[in-house]
Amino acid sequence: MSTGYRSIPSVEKLLSDSRVEELIDVYSRESLVYLVRRSLEQVRQEIAEGKPSPSFDEMVDSIASQAASLWRPKPIPLINATGVVLHTNLGRSPLSDEAVEAMLQAARGYTNLELDLADGARGSRQSHVESLLCQITGAEAALVVNNNASAVLLGLSAIANGKEVIVSRGEAVEIGGGFRIPDVLRQSGAALVEVGTTNRTYLADYESALTQDTAAMLKVHTSNFRVIGFTHEATVEELAALGAGRGTPVLHDQGSGCLLDTTRFGLAREPMVQDSIAAGADLVFFSGDKLLGGPQAGIVAGKRELGESLEKVPIWRMISTPVDALEKRARSWQKSVGDTAQVVQGLSAIGGGSLPGESIPTWLLSIGAQGTPEGAQGLAKRLREADTPVIARIEDDRVLLDPRTVLTTEEAALLAALKSALGA
Repeated sequence: MSTGYRSIPSVEKLLSDSRVEELIDVYSRESLVYLVRRSLEQVRQEIAEGKPSPSFDEMVDSIASQAASLWRPKPIPLINATGVVLHTNLGRSPLSDEAVEAMLQAARGYTNLELDLADGARGSRQSHVESLLCQITGAEAALVVNNNASAVLLGLSAIANGKEVIVSRGEAVEIGGGFRIPDVLRQSGAALVEVGTTNRTYLADYESALTQDTAAMLKVHTSNFRVIGFTHEATVEELAALGAGRGTPVLHDQGSGCLLDTTRFGLAREPMVQDSIAAGADLVFFSGDKLLGGPQAGIVAGKRELGESLEKVPIWRMISTPVDALEKRARSWQKSVGDTAQVVQGLSAIGGGSLPGESIPTWLLSIGAQGTPEGAQGLAKRLREADTPVIARIEDDRVLLDPRTVLTTEEAALLAALKSALGA
C-alpha cells in the first residue's frame, strides 16, 4: 500500500479535532460526517492520481472551507458594477423597496392567495393582478404565468393547436435560454408558416398566406437579434387591420415588457405594451421582469400609461440617472481608492435581451492591474471573492466599475472590497 494511503486519517479522528467539533455545533454531526467522508474520498482519488497526500491540518482547513461554501445561503447578494443594467447572470432586475416589503409581508404568514374575502369562497390568484394589468396596459383581461415563453406557449396552444400560425421569416428567431419560435410553435401543436425574407416582410406577404387553416398571425420582438439597413416589417396596426377584416387574431410577443417611452433617455424606441394593445393586437405577451422590474414572470394581456417607475423601479432609476451624477459618484470612489484608479467616460448597456445594441453614456472607475502577474483578471477575481462579491468588467487589462448599476446602499461594501483587493 502506498505510504500516501497510510497517512489518511480516519473519519473519527477528523471529527474529534477541536476545529471540526466547532463546525458540528454549527452544521450538525450528520452533515459533517458526510463532508468528512466526501473529503477523504477526494484525498484517496488524488493519491491514486499520483498527487501527494495533504497534511492533517490541510484536510481540516479544506473541510472547514467546504462547509462554509456548501451551507452558505445561495444565491448570495453581490454588487453589479458591470454597467449592464439587466444582467441575466446576476438576476436581471432588482426589486423596488415597495415590492420587497410586500413580499416580506406575504411570506411571513398566510395570505388570501386563492380566497375571496367577500364571501369566503375559493378565489383566483389572478384576481390580485388582473385589474392592475388592465389599468396599466388598457387590456380587457390579463393573466400571469411563469415566464414569457410560457405565456407565448399558452396563448398559441389555446388558439392555434392543430392549425397554422403566420410568422415573418425575420422574426422566427432564437432568444436567450433556447427560446426558439419554431420550437414553441411546434410544442403548442401549431404549424409554422414563414413569410417574407429575413430582412423584408410586407403586409402582402401575410395576406397571401392566409387560408382557412390560419389560426393567427404572430409578430415577435427579436430581442438581441437585429437586421440593419435594407429592411421592412409590417406594423402591429397593419396586421390588426388585416386580421380584423379576415377574422384572424393577431398575437404580439412583445418581449421585454416595456411600459415607458425609452426615447426619453436617449435610447431607441422600444415597443410598449399599451401601444400594441391600442394598435389592435388581440393578445400581447411580455416579461414581468426585465424592463417591468419585477420577479420572473410572463404576462398575457388582451388595452394605458404608467407613472411612478422612474423613482420606484430600480432599473428605470438606473437608466434615467443623469450622467453628471454618475461622474460625481465615480470621482468620489476614486478619491476613496487613491491614485491607482482613474475616472473615464464609457457606456452602460441595457442588457437582458431588451433594447438590443443600445447603450447609455456613463463614467467609469478604471483600475490598472497593479503590476501583479495575474493582471486585471487577478484583480477582478479578488473582487469576486470579497465578502460581498463585486462583479466588474475588464477592458484593455483594466478593471472597470460602472456606478450606474451600483445601488447607493452598496457603495460602502464596494469600496471596502476594492481597498481589500488592491491591498492584496
